[in-house]
Amino acid sequence: MAARAMPVVALSEMAHGDEADLFVLLTAKEELTTRDGKPYFKVTFRDARREVSFPIWDNSPWAADCRDRWTPGAFYKLRAVYRETNYGPQLDIRKIRETIDDDAADGFDPAMCVARSRFEPEDMFADLLGLIRERIGNGALRALVESVLVDHREAWLTQPAARHNHHAYAAGLLEHTLSVTQTCVYLADKYAEYYPEMTPPLDPDLVVAGGVLHDVGKIRELRQDPTGTTYTPEGELIGHLLQGRDMLREAAAAHPIDNETLLRLEHLLLAHQRLPEWGSPKPPMTPEALLVHYADDVDAKFHMMAAILRDDTTPGPVTSRKNALGHKVFRGSRG
Repeated sequence: MAARAMPVVALSEMAHGDEADLFVLLTAKEELTTRDGKPYFKVTFRDARREVSFPIWDNSPWAADCRDRWTPGAFYKLRAVYRETNYGPQLDIRKIRETIDDDAADGFDPAMCVARSRFEPEDMFADLLGLIRERIGNGALRALVESVLVDHREAWLTQPAARHNHHAYAAGLLEHTLSVTQTCVYLADKYAEYYPEMTPPLDPDLVVAGGVLHDVGKIRELRQDPTGTTYTPEGELIGHLLQGRDMLREAAAAHPIDNETLLRLEHLLLAHQRLPEWGSPKPPMTPEALLVHYADDVDAKFHMMAAILRDDTTPGPVTSRKNALGHKVFRGSRG
């Protein structure tokens, strides 16, 4: 009797109780023990939009294969049942093997398992470049900021913004930077008009430049590979704030600007996270730095809240507090 054919679906499209064939990336395999000393492997599979971690117990029929044959960074075809549990989503595996060339006929593409921005990177890059050219009137500053974008073009098109929490996927840095810069344009226009007598006057060019460059050091801080995003040695030891200042100074050597503008822009990069516990050695001490800090903060926080509302499976009108924000989110009866 022929084996029952199963549909091939995306992990991210499965609902509780669904059984299907699916293509996934094994991103992690950790050998652990329970408090009672019971050994198990914690494995993590993902596609572009969902990640599932669950135990393979020592008495599981998959324990030996997991230990000896399952390799993080490899792609697999599973037949599995998707379940929502009190411990989060899990997969009840029926069959598993590494992918083969013939799987392309069933729709397999490694890119389907890599988390990425829902926006087209080339379009975002063009939009960000357009904002630089249209909204930075100071020619020397415009040339400096544009050089940082163009000289690192390939990194901007692929780099995540973080390991976790917000925009932690391919082209996430570009998506976040474009969004922050768009907000900076709005805030600069609003407050320049609202406080026309401020001395010195608000510098909208500097606000927009800060929006573009505030996280540029993440190009050197983070590295993405098939198993996820990791810190580079420079990221671990120095961090993106100082590396961003280094990249700014390198660009300024080729595209010089006046000393005070450079100083203010350096301060903006170093102060944009505001608090020492968030990494900033100084709080925002200029109006421009203050606007960039809040443009950055609201974009990151709103992304986290949207992800919580999208992903949290807690029943009822309020989500769990186990999330990136560290508190419950009210979804109400419309959720």
